[in-house]
Amino acid sequence: MKFTLSYRKKILIYFSIIIAVFTVGIIVFEQNRVKQERMANLENIMDVYAETVHRYIAGNRLYEKDSLKAVEEILSYLPDEARVTIIDWQGNVLYDNTLSVDTMGNHLQRPEIQKAIARQSGTHVRVSATNNIKYMYYAKEYDEGYFVRIALPYDSKVKPILDAKNNFVYYILLFFVACVAMMDYFAKKFSKSIKELREFSLQLKSGQPISKPVNYVDDEIGEISADIIENYNLLQQNRKQLALEREKLVQHFQYSKEGIAIFSSDRKKIYANPHFLQYLNVIADKTVLDAEKVFSDPHFSDVVRFLEIKPRRENIYTKRIEKSGKQFNVRVIVFDDESFEIYIADVTKQEKTRLLKQEMTNNIAHELRTPVTAIRGYIETLLTIDENDVERRRSFLERAYAQTIRLSELIQDITLLTKIEEAPDRFEWETVNIRQLLEELESDLKERFKEKNNRFVIDVDDDVIVNGNRTLLYSIFRNLAENALAYGGENIEIGVRCYAKTEDTLYFEFYDTGVGVDERHLGRIFERFYRVHEGRTRNTGGSGLGLSIVKNAVLFHHGSIVAKNRPGGGLMFLITFPRLPQKNQ
Repeated sequence: MKFTLSYRKKILIYFSIIIAVFTVGIIVFEQNRVKQERMANLENIMDVYAETVHRYIAGNRLYEKDSLKAVEEILSYLPDEARVTIIDWQGNVLYDNTLSVDTMGNHLQRPEIQKAIARQSGTHVRVSATNNIKYMYYAKEYDEGYFVRIALPYDSKVKPILDAKNNFVYYILLFFVACVAMMDYFAKKFSKSIKELREFSLQLKSGQPISKPVNYVDDEIGEISADIIENYNLLQQNRKQLALEREKLVQHFQYSKEGIAIFSSDRKKIYANPHFLQYLNVIADKTVLDAEKVFSDPHFSDVVRFLEIKPRRENIYTKRIEKSGKQFNVRVIVFDDESFEIYIADVTKQEKTRLLKQEMTNNIAHELRTPVTAIRGYIETLLTIDENDVERRRSFLERAYAQTIRLSELIQDITLLTKIEEAPDRFEWETVNIRQLLEELESDLKERFKEKNNRFVIDVDDDVIVNGNRTLLYSIFRNLAENALAYGGENIEIGVRCYAKTEDTLYFEFYDTGVGVDERHLGRIFERFYRVHEGRTRNTGGSGLGLSIVKNAVLFHHGSIVAKNRPGGGLMFLITFPRLPQKNQ
């Protein structure tokens, strides 16, 4: 027959053992605590002894005079059996009140000296290697270049102080008996409630739905069961929320334009999105179907070396990889558990944009330098011309004024181009009658057309309407007209016609009958500061940004523009505009 203890007896036995172990632990802990306190007090006393010796040496400059024997004059203030030793920083014994220094070896490796080097003071209990007496040593380091070591005989001076009395043991044993008696009482009281609580926990373990505790006594066990139900329901909610958040994160990774892969500490794939494999195949020399192949590809050798560094200064590593005409940023993030994430981003477009902006900045600086240098030269010349030479002074003033006009136009064009590209939402949209706009342009440039004996022709119906920004639409045709005036020549025809209309698109042709442009330049004339002939823009007074503004303004209106030479001579621009384009977001 199998013998089984009742639940109450098990509680009584188990907790009695625990309380007994706890009681013994308290006794040991208390004795050690008392011993440590007395040891600390003893160290403080020995520190006072060491300070007394040091102050005596420093006050009488005994160390500098090599007269440490004089220390014996203060030994009467120390305990009878106290041992005083002076040791320099090299470990050489300079003085000892009990032994001859000639018989004593180097003390640099003594434990108390090593502790003093590390923490300025140190204590150690051991048998002296010189006289075979067990001492408690206390050493303290001083900036003057020596250690003061105080030693007390352990058996006669130290041990009697450290031995703790055992009266406390009787109180602890009495406490143990009282605890066992109380445990027997509470075991009887709680055995029934604990049994019911176990049945309740089994219901939780089996996953049965639980709403509230039933038939529990009104005590702590009932409160515990209510807390368990609440925590259990909260746990279920948190699991659902965690699963939802995980799904969101996976979807984010899936639709991210960057390649993301997460690996365990042993480099096993946990997750990799499609872009990671796509970019990995662009970089790798061979087709890759497994994300773990990233560690064997030579392009990622620096990543592998970084992962093998332990300990590492930083948990993030980045590098740039160029392959197949593309540029990739690779970033590794190592987590606390040594799992890590590899992130691959295609930065080809961003890099091209950066280089384009850098080139534009250089071009702007170059274009600004010319009028500024000219203005400076004219002003410097003015300062040297005789005040009575009015004609020459006026000539240089007119030249400086012309350069300021050119500088102002250049700044206006740069501002307009920047606004189109970076703040398109700041332009107001409205319906614009193109014929009225072209008639306004003809009026504004009337004198310049007359000056070169050029004719401006408008072949646009009165009902041609474009939905857009009036300022930008005017800028398109004005820049094209000024470009034709500047480079087309004299006695030419400049015209605008709407040659086709569909339900949703308007087709325009802007042309001139001038000299045209060499075919090899047509593909680049919309680039910023591009010149068909070096110095052409400067000689004609333009900013070099006119056609670039035209193209960006057309694109702003969701249109298109191409340039080509006319069969009969001259240059023409074919432009399309949607009749009802959507406003830029």
